[in-house]
Amino acid sequence: MRVKSISARRHRKMLSRARGFKQARSSRIQVAKEALLHAGAYAYHGRKLKKRNLRTLWITRISAAVKSYGVSYNKFIAALKKEKIEIDRKILSDIAAKDSETFKKIVLATGVIKEAGFSFTTTEK
Repeated sequence: MRVKSISARRHRKMLSRARGFKQARSSRIQVAKEALLHAGAYAYHGRKLKKRNLRTLWITRISAAVKSYGVSYNKFIAALKKEKIEIDRKILSDIAAKDSETFKKIVLATGVIKEAGFSFTTTEK
């Protein structure tokens, strides 16, 4: 029984991961290896950029929602922290986009705006 070399197996595996790359990057072992290293680095960086971009989107959504109440984003966030309301930006932006009544209650609970006859009560179990 013939034993194939480990390096040949490793090369085959590397070339299969480089499928779809252009020119020599998909057929030559050394070039494919370098291309895969760069691709991995770009992918890692891209994952970090995605998180950064989503956080920016959430902040923009929250800012737009609180502007309708005449409050700036930074004052709203400061008031949330002061009142010890721990809702992250992702959830806040989702609430602002989909449920305006709940978002209004959150804004009023921070105390940055006042509305006559409104009281924010929490029901804890």
